[in-house]
Amino acid sequence: MNKLMGTAPRHPGLWADSTEAELYGNQTIQTLQTVTQGESELGQLCSQLATLSRQGRWIVLISPPHIGYKHMLASAGVRMDRILLVHTKDEVETLWAMEKALTSGTSSAVITWTSSLDARDSRRLEIVAKSARALGVVIEDVNTHLPEKHQIVNPTMPSATSNFSAFH
Repeated sequence: MNKLMGTAPRHPGLWADSTEAELYGNQTIQTLQTVTQGESELGQLCSQLATLSRQGRWIVLISPPHIGYKHMLASAGVRMDRILLVHTKDEVETLWAMEKALTSGTSSAVITWTSSLDARDSRRLEIVAKSARALGVVIEDVNTHLPEKHQIVNPTMPSATSNFSAFH
């Protein structure tokens, strides 16, 4: 019996599934800045989310805007029974929910929409990334950083304040 085990550690607490260690080690949390409320950024992630949804763990969407994400994800092949929506009341709750979802081990991906991240919040997410067990993406709306008169407007979307436009 001893010859079969060789020099491998005998204590089961030392055994590690290398695929799990490789999968979760050194996760990073991507921060994507957007002017489209994350619609194009989510579109780029759809194929990866479809693959992750087949793992049987949650794809967590925290505070998503109304951008038609359900249709976008379903048409990309994401299992909709693996989508978990979390609606928060403020930025503090949003970051707390992201932290818990990333470190719980029950999620494959966590995507958060937020208005802005200050240096403290960015540092907090760096620390969370060290123990993250899922893909983390923060979609940050750059329009919230600008005063209202300087906000970037998507030219394909009609403005809510004006029904007129002029092209020269």
